[in-house]
Amino acid sequence: MIKRNLPYALLVLVLLAAGIGQILHRHWVFDVPLLPGESQSIWSVEAKLEFTAHGEPVRVRLATPDSQPGFMVLRDSGASPGYGLNFIQGEHSAAEWTKRSAEGRQVLFYRVDLLESDAHDLMTEKAPPIMQASWPEPYASAVAQVVKEAYSTSADHFSLTRELLKAFEAEPKAQHVQLLVSQYHDKLPGLLVNMLNMAGVPARVVYGLRLQDGRRQQLLEPYIRVWQGQSSQVFDVPLQQRNPALFDPDAPLLLWEQRGDPVIDVTGADNSQLRFSMIRKEESAFASVANRLSDQHELLNFSIHSLPVEEQAMFKTILLIPIGALVVCLLRVLVGIKTSGTFMPVLIALAFIQTSLITGLVGFLVVVATGLVIRSYLSRLNLLLVARISAVIITVIAIIGLFSVAAYKFGLTEGLKITFFPMIILSWTIERMSILWEEEGPREVVKQGGGSLLTAVLAFWAMNNPLIQHLTFNFIGVQLVVLALVLILGTYTGYRLLELRRFVDMETR
Repeated sequence: MIKRNLPYALLVLVLLAAGIGQILHRHWVFDVPLLPGESQSIWSVEAKLEFTAHGEPVRVRLATPDSQPGFMVLRDSGASPGYGLNFIQGEHSAAEWTKRSAEGRQVLFYRVDLLESDAHDLMTEKAPPIMQASWPEPYASAVAQVVKEAYSTSADHFSLTRELLKAFEAEPKAQHVQLLVSQYHDKLPGLLVNMLNMAGVPARVVYGLRLQDGRRQQLLEPYIRVWQGQSSQVFDVPLQQRNPALFDPDAPLLLWEQRGDPVIDVTGADNSQLRFSMIRKEESAFASVANRLSDQHELLNFSIHSLPVEEQAMFKTILLIPIGALVVCLLRVLVGIKTSGTFMPVLIALAFIQTSLITGLVGFLVVVATGLVIRSYLSRLNLLLVARISAVIITVIAIIGLFSVAAYKFGLTEGLKITFFPMIILSWTIERMSILWEEEGPREVVKQGGGSLLTAVLAFWAMNNPLIQHLTFNFIGVQLVVLALVLILGTYTGYRLLELRRFVDMETR
């Protein structure tokens, strides 16, 4: 028995030693903090620029952000195989790529790391000159009317800007405002700046990003920056098309371009697209991890941080799945909780991370309950399995769409987050519970459904813990430790906690 279990014991010991060793090595050698509170918050923002070249000389210029209130630029870099890359510093800072000849689809990367900073004296941008614009009739009269009404109810430059924005946000809109929206909807930021200039207010269109951890494929959005003397404020532009479930107005705003220059300027190519990915991470308060990396330690410094930011954001979620799997193993092997599907609760817990716990629970119960009612009708049609599952999937999508529209109509933007649920998993859950209802009865459905939700909630609490998220993302050795624990649980053959109820009657006799 000992000889037979020796390879297994050695495997577990090797995994534990390797995992713990990697964690300690990154902590001691590269100064990666073990606790998130021991570090500074660093935002890594990556710009991905794609365009189509046609065999001509190519020059690409991308405006780069400067230090500003709330953020201090630590370092920036670019990835451009085959291209010359220069960082232009000064009043119009930018990254410039050049190549003598390029053909086909091209992809360039620019990455900047920003330290969250409370300093307010980092940005000394002067107010731009006031430019006078003209409009044809009847738009000139409409502009004059809107500016006149906003000016009469304002006291300074900032309150005038708020009154102008309020006029364009109001529902229903005044007739002269509606006329301007219909004509200048795609050029609304520039129109608002020209209207402010008409009232003697210096203003400029700037472009920024709302930084939300783990977001990918984001676009720059226009904002209006208004000056009054030496101070300035940034205002959101109304009527922008956003997904309320994904947009967080309280997220920190990074001004990417704030001098009125073009964000990108591409010569010798066309069909350019610019997308941004961002991730928040922790670095030592005494030393920057990236500055400690050296060529001789690259193999030992096995880290997700070496990947592009877009992939880092994806792995930040993927690396939490083993934690959920460990929770499932503990509850099923040691406690004896029954679930509908082995690892379905982990996927539901991932959805809870995106939706918040209460919204996720309500959405899950609503979709599954409605799906069970519809599935009971489909069972009467005697459909084949594949056709029945397909019908359930289509039904689940329709249910989610219906509830999303209803939530939006009633102003419940939290209800839009129901779209984060894995629809295929929900469909199989409904199918399994329906079959279980027919074979075992409603009691077993409640038992397994309740066990699945309990497991999902506990997995959510574990996966959503800031310390767990910090450790899994910064120390790849945690995965080896979790694997060793799962292997240890896999050999347990004793009683489960819920099975001990059988012996209660024996003790009372």
